[in-house]
Amino acid sequence: MSKSYAVLPCNGLDKCAGSVAKEVALVLSEKTGSEIICPTFYRVADARYNKLAQEKPLLVIDGCSTRCASKLAAEKNLKITEKINITEEAKTKDIVLNKGLRLSENELNLVNALFDQLTKEQESNPVSESDAIPFPDSLTYEAYKKDKFVFRVPKDTCFYFNENDVWAYVVGNKARLGVTDYVQKSLSDIMFFTPPALGNEIEQFDEVGNIESGKAVFEIVSPVSGTITAINEKLLEAPELINQNPYEEGWIIEMELSDLKSDKDLLYDFNGYFPILKRKVDEFHV
Repeated sequence: MSKSYAVLPCNGLDKCAGSVAKEVALVLSEKTGSEIICPTFYRVADARYNKLAQEKPLLVIDGCSTRCASKLAAEKNLKITEKINITEEAKTKDIVLNKGLRLSENELNLVNALFDQLTKEQESNPVSESDAIPFPDSLTYEAYKKDKFVFRVPKDTCFYFNENDVWAYVVGNKARLGVTDYVQKSLSDIMFFTPPALGNEIEQFDEVGNIESGKAVFEIVSPVSGTITAINEKLLEAPELINQNPYEEGWIIEMELSDLKSDKDLLYDFNGYFPILKRKVDEFHV
């Protein structure tokens, strides 16, 4: 049986993306027994919906970059199980949303694709000892201090960085990815982690999920190309691990690499990235 959600959809019914969000919620309700949380009513009387959100996994459906549904969930201190953004999903699937509010064939195709995506049974793929990346128990850091802030960067030779402040720890043809201290301190308290899909084939500088705080949404830009083999599922429950330590417990994904030799041409080791970090910190704190 398909997973049954508590669904908190976008309330932007003056936009096509909002209409698609509502339709996805309706289809889930009809076909899986999911229950819809009315965002308007929830703002003024939340007792009933709070109970529902605790009993079922919570799916948040944002229409656009405003992310009104996500913000409402944050205001109510809800624990989000899964989150999608209609505008971003349409872009990923090469579907152009129309300007009107009536759903055309394009929008209905998107609704069906999202329904299949949300109800597809997730296969359990535990990482075996032979597949696991041998990540060190402890790292050696260099710190740059600015005012009361301390920004750490690992000096270990297996680390590579891009100018988007995302790191890759490489062992053979495998890599573990995450964001740097500069990212987590710039965002402040991270509230949401939106992962990519397992098995996705990624080119260098493609997006591999995003993290979100009350300040901004940060798109995680991959330093390397390859196939996603693992996601740090702890972040789905506790995205604040990225704030606590983005290099160890707060890692993002793991990949099997496809062209590391070429990817390295556009990456930095510690000696190349540390001056970039210092420049960004100094500019940000002027």
